[in-house]
Amino acid sequence: MGHREDLLEGAKSCLLEKGFARTTARDIVKASGTNLASIGYHYGSKDALLAQAYVALVENMSGAFDGDDASVIEGAPGSLERFRWVWTNIVGTMREPGSVWRLSMEVMTIDLPEVREHLSRAQREGGRGLVAMLMGVPEEEVSDESADTLGRFYLTLMTGLIAQWTFDPGTAPDGDALTEGLRLIIESATKG
Repeated sequence: MGHREDLLEGAKSCLLEKGFARTTARDIVKASGTNLASIGYHYGSKDALLAQAYVALVENMSGAFDGDDASVIEGAPGSLERFRWVWTNIVGTMREPGSVWRLSMEVMTIDLPEVREHLSRAQREGGRGLVAMLMGVPEEEVSDESADTLGRFYLTLMTGLIAQWTFDPGTAPDGDALTEGLRLIIESATKG
């Protein structure tokens, strides 16, 4: 690996260990075996590097959303069974010690324009990935309109789920509870 990749890996490690606010440029350099100047050269700033490292951590989690065996997908695309299966897998990633989702709560409170800009660009793609998974289509087939509506809905659900699992894992909903809630919403909405 070159310095750029080493820095990214070092930043990911630091984020999981120390969080965003407590990670220094020196921490990243130590974890990556690089030098301070390489942060500016490759990423522009420590905060830009940490933002990219956070996005990479989240992207790496999407593979876990498929469960232990990605060849076995439960439920028809768009069905309540698929919804339950996907959200059960997502909740499984929140139960893991050192979950990246706990870091997400810190990242949401950061008021650094450069970081917010980078992360906001990643929002549409995150929503697009959730739509693709839940609707059973390749990501490249999810329209911008779907990413901006259904994808944002799923991201809103995800953010609330992250908050609940961060603050009180003992009472946070699992995939079954989320699916039952959705079923009740559908039932109520379809009553004449």
